Amino acid sequence: MVRRIRSPFLLSVCVVLLGLLSAPGAPVLGQATATRKTSPPYTGDLSIFDSPGREKRLQIDRVMDILSIQPGKNVADVGAGSGWFTVRAARRVGENGKVFAVDINPEAVRHVEERAQKEGLHNVSAIEGHDDDPLLPASQVDAVLLLKTYHEVAKPVELLKKLKLALRSGAKVGIIDRNGNGENHGVERNVVIEEAHEAGYELSGSYDFVKDDMDYFLVFVAKQ
Repeated sequence: MVRRIRSPFLLSVCVVLLGLLSAPGAPVLGQATATRKTSPPYTGDLSIFDSPGREKRLQIDRVMDILSIQPGKNVADVGAGSGWFTVRAARRVGENGKVFAVDINPEAVRHVEERAQKEGLHNVSAIEGHDDDPLLPASQVDAVLLLKTYHEVAKPVELLKKLKLALRSGAKVGIIDRNGNGENHGVERNVVIEEAHEAGYELSGSYDFVKDDMDYFLVFVAKQ
């Protein structure tokens, strides 16, 4: 006969561990931490985003090809800043398409509105979003790009979940950023993948041809 050893000490340890795991705010295994460090959103001179040669360094036409940004498509530029990508996407999609330029900085939103008007682009809609919600119209977006923005997103998983509501079937979400610890204007590639997975996306492509101090270009699609 096998005797069961009952240890009061081991029983107490188990009770304590169960209590910690069930306590409010206890970490959930397998989930990306919701409190990882982020960089403060940029609020300085917006003209720095329009540096000469940036198109070639980022190979932005190749980026748009991979995201299937074509005439008649609707695109979201999340973290639009100066509107550098917004105006290029707007020219690509043409009058039958639309670009939603999203930023949480009201000054950037005004800047994009004025820039689109000055450049004669009538297919741009500037939106002042929230740090956990881009406030995009439901089921209207074919492609999304977060360019040098993701490391500034304070609530990345929540934002990506809300973003899903705006996507059409087969929509692609691109994230271009650099490796870092979150607060140094970069975030590790694997962290982005983990958070996107938690929000209900799967990785469909990974590229390293983008430069301009960037390390990776990740493409995601919503899980079916």
